[in-house]
Order: sequence, then C-alpha cells, then structure tokens
Amino acid sequence: MRILLSFLQDQVNSPHPVPSYRFWQHYIKNGIEEAGMSYLEIPGVDWAEGLVYDEGSAALQNWQERSWQATINYIKANRHNIDIFLAYLYPKQIHTDAIEQIQKMGIPCVNFYCDNIREFKTIPAKFRIFDLIWVPEFEALEMYRKAGVKHINLPMPMWVEPELRRTTIFQEKPGVSFIGSKDLLRENLLGQAIQKGLPLSVRGAGWLTQGDAPAFVAGSVYQKLINQVNFVKQQGLSGLAIKGAQQLNKLPFIPISKDHIFPSPDFDEYISITQYSMVTLGINRVPTFKRTHHKPLTYSRLRDIEAPMLGACYLTEYCKGIDSLYDTDNEINVYRTVDELVQKATELLHNKEKRDKLRANGQQRALSDHAIPSSLKKIKKAIFGR
Repeated sequence: MRILLSFLQDQVNSPHPVPSYRFWQHYIKNGIEEAGMSYLEIPGVDWAEGLVYDEGSAALQNWQERSWQATINYIKANRHNIDIFLAYLYPKQIHTDAIEQIQKMGIPCVNFYCDNIREFKTIPAKFRIFDLIWVPEFEALEMYRKAGVKHINLPMPMWVEPELRRTTIFQEKPGVSFIGSKDLLRENLLGQAIQKGLPLSVRGAGWLTQGDAPAFVAGSVYQKLINQVNFVKQQGLSGLAIKGAQQLNKLPFIPISKDHIFPSPDFDEYISITQYSMVTLGINRVPTFKRTHHKPLTYSRLRDIEAPMLGACYLTEYCKGIDSLYDTDNEINVYRTVDELVQKATELLHNKEKRDKLRANGQQRALSDHAIPSSLKKIKKAIFGR
C-alpha cells in the first residue's frame, strides 16, 4: 500500500511552540516501512504549523490555503503512486473541500486522532468527511457509533527500533519506576503509594520544580466574567459545575520526598529505565473538567503499547478496553486503586518468575497485535476489503 502521509511533519529546525509532536512522524514512517509499505510526502508542506494558529484566524486560513493547494497539486501530479491519504489532523487543520477533491480522485482518506474523550463532547463535524477515523481510545467508540462516523479501533501508532526489542533482561534495576510529567492526579496517586512503603522512583517534567502557589492577582469583574464565558464555551455548564466541585473538595496534597524524585532521563536513560526496572508503572488517569479528581477520567495511553514492546514488566492503571489489548494476568498487570497498586507491585518485586513471564508475553502480544504494521493491514482491509 502506497500512503500519502500527513502526520504533523514540519519544515523548521526547532519544533513549533505546541505540545510535543515530532515523535509521531518517526513512529509512523518506520512502521510503514516495517509493514513493507511505502509513503510519500508533499514537498514544502509544514503540517505541524497548522497547530500554531488560532481557530478562525487569518494566519490559519492562509496556512490552509497554501498547504491544501500544494497537496492537491502534488496528488494530481502523482496520482498513480498513491493508494490512500493517511493523516493526523486536528479539526482546525481540516479543509473539507480539499478532502472531497482528494476523494473524487479515487483516494480514500483516513485520519488518526487521539485524545478524543479528553477533548471532545461530540465528534467534530469535520471528521465526517473522512472515509475512516483511526480511534485508539476504547471509551470514545460509543461517541463515534452514536455520531454515525465510520471508524476503526486500533492501538496508538507506536514503533520501537528492532535493536531495542530485548527479550532477555540480565541485570534488573531495583524497585518500581514511573516516568511522566507531573500533574495533580499523578502526584496524589504516587504520593499515597510511597506513603504506603512502595520503593518508587519518579522522573519527568515538573517533578524537580518546587514552585510555590501563584500569588493572587486581582482582576476586574468584567475580565472574570469574560473568562467564565470562555470556560463555559469550551467545557460546558457541566464542566463549570465540576470545576466548582473540585475547588470545594480538593484532593489531599501528599508531597513526594526528594529522595524518590530523579532528573528527567534522556532517550537512552528512558529506554534503559523502562526495560530494566523490576516494575515499570503506567498511570492512565488524566485531569479534566469532565470528571472530578476523585473519580478521574482514564484511558489507555501510548505507554501502554510502548513499555510492553520494550520488554518491560509493566503494571498500569485499569481503564476500559485494556483487557482487550492484553491478558491482564499473563501479559501485563493492572491496578484500580492505590492499595491494589502497592499490593501488585510488591508481589512483582518478590516474584522474578512472574516478572520474566510478563516481560516475554507482553512484548510478544504488543509486537504481534498492536504494532503499526498490524494496524495498517487492518486499515487496508477496512478500506479495500483485502
């Protein structure tokens, strides 16, 4: 299958000032090649640039006109080399007229999108233009079914270099390791686990920053009203109610002592810690204004695919659909509460035979069923029936 690719590729030396995105093109390009397929790119089009501009701005409109016209021109000149158009486009980047032109040239259009349940209450109208939406979150499937938007549930597109797919771990690193950026929910969960005696090391952005609470800055009543209106537009009245409930019923602050916090790892350290830790920990809860912090939103993250691919002994937070990805007894383990986290992690720390079994079985399952080549073959079958 020959794929015209739009997966947040950019044309700049330093990344655009938007959340991390460059890893996506690295994963998908290598996954395409491992599948024995090929990809093409539109010369000079900076797909990530479209994330920089505000919805409805003249700058975004200018980017759309430039980028999509270049795409149409390229396809007309190379139509015989293209089987599908595979994209990772946010709603504001999508030009429905251009997608229709591509489809009229006989090219099916597929869009990947993650963070559906975190970002959307309903499926964006612009997603309806695609022939297929690649949806990784199990919890988002009902939203797509209700909207009548054609979709396929496939894992996050993750690719691990073959030389890093180690099946044997000779020298484990003691204890339980978590790598991820700091947020309130993670801090509360990890703090409780450490309080209960779990030998846990924490790494990632924000953990070593000891920032005090910001000083109160008085604002005008008018500005506060504007902020409130904008919040309701984005989160709805239910979001406003949840925000108020969270302010009244805050999670207890459980500080994590400095001897459990370590500097953010570089790439090689990240891989080493993930692979060699006795237990590698995943956390799937996210702070949103859709659920209160006491009953947080959870969904499977990219790390649920990456860590097993690397051969980690992986313990992650339960979320809907995780048991359709893995046998949660023999390939990975899951926890639902902090007590279950401590109990299962402690059991793994004292049972090397079980750790070795999870490493081998989890890696085999992830690489065979959840890798990009497998997902692309399923997309090909869904589109072309073969």
